[in-house]
Amino acid sequence: MSSSNSEPRKLVVVGAGPMGLAAAYFAAKQGYRVEVLEAGDRPGGMAAHFDFGGLSLERFYHFCCKSDFDTMALLDELGLPPIRWVGTRMGYFVNGKLYPFGDPISLLRFPALSLPEKLRYGAMAFFATRRRDWKDLDRITAKDWFIRWCGARTYEKLWRPLFELKFYEFADQISAAWVWQRIKRLGKSRRSLFQEELGYVEGGTETLVEKFAEKIRQLGGSIILNAPAKAITIQDGVVRGVETESGFHRADAVISTVPLPYVPALIRRDAPALASLYEPFDNIGVVCVVHKLRKSVSPNFWVNVSDPTISIPGFVEFSNLRPVKDTIVYIPYYMPATNQKFRWPDERLGDESFSYLQRINPALTSADRVGTHVARLTHAQPVCPPGFAARLPPVQTSVRGLQIADTSFYYPEDRGVSESIGFARKMVAGLAPLTS
Repeated sequence: MSSSNSEPRKLVVVGAGPMGLAAAYFAAKQGYRVEVLEAGDRPGGMAAHFDFGGLSLERFYHFCCKSDFDTMALLDELGLPPIRWVGTRMGYFVNGKLYPFGDPISLLRFPALSLPEKLRYGAMAFFATRRRDWKDLDRITAKDWFIRWCGARTYEKLWRPLFELKFYEFADQISAAWVWQRIKRLGKSRRSLFQEELGYVEGGTETLVEKFAEKIRQLGGSIILNAPAKAITIQDGVVRGVETESGFHRADAVISTVPLPYVPALIRRDAPALASLYEPFDNIGVVCVVHKLRKSVSPNFWVNVSDPTISIPGFVEFSNLRPVKDTIVYIPYYMPATNQKFRWPDERLGDESFSYLQRINPALTSADRVGTHVARLTHAQPVCPPGFAARLPPVQTSVRGLQIADTSFYYPEDRGVSESIGFARKMVAGLAPLTS
């Protein structure tokens, strides 16, 4: 045991996003005394909700795929309603017009590509969904992979604008394995070859976040909000606890789930060599604009945008997935947090993004705009270059009792709630036994 044979071992989890909450829940079930430290004013991280004029919505949109088995199993375990599945559509705005996309018929009718380009694109998508091994894709860039399969013109027309508006200076450095996994995940989430099918959690991800919090507290744990970690205390190669402005939180084990760019500052004082392992990792921020509208923009759940006059890679019409009273549209501006646009006033971002929706659907007028909300996240998307898998440090660090991971560690999987749940379960399984 730890300090006393009568006390359970204490685990401190840094970060109350889906991975942190899941880790706390699984550890509390095993008998750990759990404490979760969250810098923000609410649990959930990227899955947290906000009140949008009486409607509870995620700050950053979430959806489920047919491969999200960890989410399905956990909803059942917690007694929550199962995932609701909906047939969804995809569109592509290119050459000043919105076209259907994402199924064989739409691809054959897509006017922006020649017939040979369409066939090559379709072959890439078909074989990507059936590929199982990603190790060779980890050695090349997504740019090289797309050009090899689809040709340079198709890459320039459809994919280069998306990469540049999501990764900026890192656009040509993204691993093919990371992109392949996204294509495969969506390609497998279909009702048929012609119908994509995505899902949502009843009530939004807040339903799962609240149930996590409830269960953690029922199992004797606690979630402390507005408590950013200042340092992880390490002595003689063993983790001792976490320091916050409000005081010291003793721990027999610590699981850190905050984005890797925050990690060096947490451990540099006591473990400078370990801190250096986390310094090379880059991350892209996001400013997510959410519009509430009286009129639908399109019948699609998501629309990719390839237009030199529109500086967003696409948008998500969330109300075409989760039924809500009004039309809800998410417009993510991915960019490094150092980009000047990251600091634009909310009103300016709202006006610009709405003007883009009007370009795509000229029938929209200012009278159709009911409300706008803007959320920012400094570290939202890990940058995963070729060879990324080998660059990741071990989850169990050289410090006894200290595990460190963030959404980068799901690679080549992208960040997602289901991936968070599955990874958290593995981290808890790696904790030291409760009894010695």
